[in-house]
Amino acid sequence: MKAIGVHEFGGPDVLRVLDLPEPQAGPGEVRIRVHAAAVNPTDVLLRTGGHAVRMPGRRPPFVPGMDAAGVIDQLGPGADGRLAIGQRVVAMVLFTGPHGGAYAEQVVVPAASVVPAPEGADFPEASTLLMNAMTARLALDVLSVPRHGTVAVTGAAGAVGGYAVELAKADGLTVIADAAGRDVELVRGFGADHVVERGADVAERIRALVPEGVAGAVDGSMQTAEIVPAIGDGGALAELRGWTGPAGRDIRVHPAMVADRIDDTVGLDALCRQAEKGVLTLRVAEVLPAAEAARAHRLLEGGGLRGRVVLDFS
Repeated sequence: MKAIGVHEFGGPDVLRVLDLPEPQAGPGEVRIRVHAAAVNPTDVLLRTGGHAVRMPGRRPPFVPGMDAAGVIDQLGPGADGRLAIGQRVVAMVLFTGPHGGAYAEQVVVPAASVVPAPEGADFPEASTLLMNAMTARLALDVLSVPRHGTVAVTGAAGAVGGYAVELAKADGLTVIADAAGRDVELVRGFGADHVVERGADVAERIRALVPEGVAGAVDGSMQTAEIVPAIGDGGALAELRGWTGPAGRDIRVHPAMVADRIDDTVGLDALCRQAEKGVLTLRVAEVLPAAEAARAHRLLEGGGLRGRVVLDFS
């Protein structure tokens, strides 16, 4: 099968088209004929060597990708009876695992990480959902803000931030989100109750709306200590890149690691059903042939995307 991966860490140009053996589904596993794979920041970290510490003893090539959409073409022994050959599905893929990541024509994953694709979504759209939406779901869950409470979301125009706003509103929360001028209407469209200007002074602008501070914040723009002053005493902060504080004032800092939910079948399925109902907005910035993965990574690293770049393996 064809895959996209790296033999050495480096810039986008280290990504290569690979010829790899066709994988076989083992006990409790499913093989997916991949049609689309979303390109996420964690893929860049793999390419540059940022995940090497999580792969001790593994030898190249390394295949990135945590988001796959396609069709089941093989069920391993004991695979989940809820899945069937020919079914349209999406999956979260652990690229540090033995089978590698989603940038491949075929990928083998645990059945628990596979759920039916959202009805009405094409493969590129469906591939943009699980990793980013589950990251947002996990972030909100660790905050544990009661219904009718107030949360702040930074990076609200981005993939995780946008989902965080939509999920928070579905949870019955009041949302204060940040946005650059060109993204204000986009973020309002996600349902944010208040939109403040993004930047280093975002905490001050949030406090102007909620003088006592918000109960929790999802730091989608990785501003870490800059967002802490927006949070009330004893509140909580969800961090997406591992920052652990300290934050002071009894504020709890929770690094949100999406791999912890990779086999949360019920949670993954719930996100797909929310996408079907329009609660979650699937956003594709551009679809590129898989062989143009280097260009996809350059687009992602260039910033300013509103949606995910998707690699087409169909």
